Amino acid sequence: MKTKYLFIVLLFVSFHVFAQQDVPFEKKYFADGKTYKEAKKAFDNGNLFFAKGQYLQAIDEYTKAYNLNPNNALLNFKMGVAYLKYNAEKALEHLKKAEQLNPRCDAEFYFYLARAYHLNHQFDEALEKYKSYKSSLNPRDYAEKSPIINKYIQECENGKELIKKPVKVFIDNLGPEVNTIYREICPIVNADESQIIFTSRSDKVIGGKLDPQDNMYYEDIFIAEKVNDNWIVKNPGKPVNSEYHDAIAGVSPDGQTIFIYKGDNGGDIYISKLKGTSWTKPERMSKNINTKYHESSVSLGPDGRTLYFVSDRPGGVGGRDIWVSYMDKKGNWGPPINLREINTPYDEEAVFIHPDGKTLYFSSKGWNTMGGYDIFKTVYENGHWSKPENVGYPINTADDDVFFTIAASGIHAYMSSARPGGYGDQDLYMITFITEKPTISSSEDNLIAWKTEPVSETVAEKTVAVSLASLTLLKGRILDDATKQPVEATIILTDNEKGEELATFSSNSATGKYLVSLPSGKNYGIAVKAEGYLFYSENFNIPANAPYQEIEKDIYLKKIDVGASIVLRNIFFDFNKATLRPESKTELDRLIQLMKDNPTLKIEISGHTDNIGSAEYNKKLSEQRAKAVVDYLIAAGISPDRLTYVGYGFEKPIAPNTTEEGRQLNRRTEFKIISK
Repeated sequence: MKTKYLFIVLLFVSFHVFAQQDVPFEKKYFADGKTYKEAKKAFDNGNLFFAKGQYLQAIDEYTKAYNLNPNNALLNFKMGVAYLKYNAEKALEHLKKAEQLNPRCDAEFYFYLARAYHLNHQFDEALEKYKSYKSSLNPRDYAEKSPIINKYIQECENGKELIKKPVKVFIDNLGPEVNTIYREICPIVNADESQIIFTSRSDKVIGGKLDPQDNMYYEDIFIAEKVNDNWIVKNPGKPVNSEYHDAIAGVSPDGQTIFIYKGDNGGDIYISKLKGTSWTKPERMSKNINTKYHESSVSLGPDGRTLYFVSDRPGGVGGRDIWVSYMDKKGNWGPPINLREINTPYDEEAVFIHPDGKTLYFSSKGWNTMGGYDIFKTVYENGHWSKPENVGYPINTADDDVFFTIAASGIHAYMSSARPGGYGDQDLYMITFITEKPTISSSEDNLIAWKTEPVSETVAEKTVAVSLASLTLLKGRILDDATKQPVEATIILTDNEKGEELATFSSNSATGKYLVSLPSGKNYGIAVKAEGYLFYSENFNIPANAPYQEIEKDIYLKKIDVGASIVLRNIFFDFNKATLRPESKTELDRLIQLMKDNPTLKIEISGHTDNIGSAEYNKKLSEQRAKAVVDYLIAAGISPDRLTYVGYGFEKPIAPNTTEEGRQLNRRTEFKIISK
């Protein structure tokens, strides 16, 4: 009787131990032959995809095998490795199970287990496994593999420090208006945050085809416009997108120019411009930008003449480097210069220059990254780029963090990420750098952080101070003064003190919209010109370190007709004198050119003042100032019989004289067409 009981106990123990052991894909371990065949076939199919690096397809097959045999160490190991790229939590789950079953199932097992701990921010466990793996290597493998292991070890140490001091931000999923069950990446926001252009591999691509290499839809470029706080997403179609891969590589601050990555010639950049409501056919950029090597992301500076881009061409610091090219006077991009101060021996990617023209964001595998690519920030000051600064956790994670762009205000940034709780394998997220929400529980936060669920958020404990960008964003429409219809015009931006043209822009012919970024610290002259119209001028003298502001201004252009008049806002005089200041030269030269282009035009130059002082004094001063302008024009070759001048003093105010702003507007020089 005791023998019988002993047999039952041993049988129970053997089954219990068997359940924790590595179960091979052999027929004797399965209930029937059919189940074995199904499991073995799925496992073998998964191995075929795994060997080709097609991990999503491998996961599909391995899952079928796992449902029939969950206790095979090699299967769990390979599932863990395949999941590393898509779902770090699932990867760690399967690798830990493989460790319980048989950690000797693969020679690289502890390396991948360390990677899974690393990607899950379990840095102490990752350090232990990395060091164990490193110590197990034979001398030949040690020499080959220890450099990368040492880098991973340093990344874990960096991660431990960065997580101790998290940046206080909210990270909100942009919701199903933008994100799909597929992959959305590379969100690039325009300066005023009214538009996001991004890349998606959703079923709404115009070709509707799958890439045979990974069985995912080809990439298309999509445009999200903000309408009443909602995102309206459209595929712009051809010619921006084709039936194959078309990815957004960069966007100008005003959203009127896009740069497109296409995979031909090793990977090249194309450019397309918005003309009215249609995009031009993408054109390959010049040989100074494109080479037989791989060019990817691009960022156009606010002057429209400085181009930052990423390339792995020879002559760099590492593999993929950031380069800069400047446009010459003929509109051609010059030879690129390597930004050696910020490039590392590792890869850099996803460059983005802020609309302030001096703050550069990029992703790097170097510097003090906590894993893969991290996002860094550097500022150009006194002729040098500052040491790149990690933007911090939780913006950066132990996984690849790429494609980060920030609005002109500095309040919001946008990125793509594969964070838990998203809609697809990568989603687009908005980062908020200031506290607009009170400290609340995560369940309450889900109700207000965004209009839709799920949401991935980081709740700040206290209010967050944010340093807003030091620039002015000028935007609006350019319209015909009489018809109020949109006008396609050229906007010329000038540094008045240097008499130097800084940039030229265009308004959209269909909407009249324009957007210009004015970094603080300059006296700007702005001239708006269009065929058949008088030019319009505006002056913005913005002190250094002036806070961020947005100015919305519609500009009305007047036809060149008798009686039409404009204010010359960039003509300046010494205080209480009729001496023209050097900053006036650009505006005066523009007026001279108008007279030369219209040789029969006759004009009146008039001077105006505020009401401080006597009427007699102001009338005399205004007349002397008007005469100074006429004298300048005559000296430049304009016939005196085409010019008259008059001083009105404070007889014709255009604003109340009760405020300094109003008085400043009244102190002006105008010209009026007498005949044509």
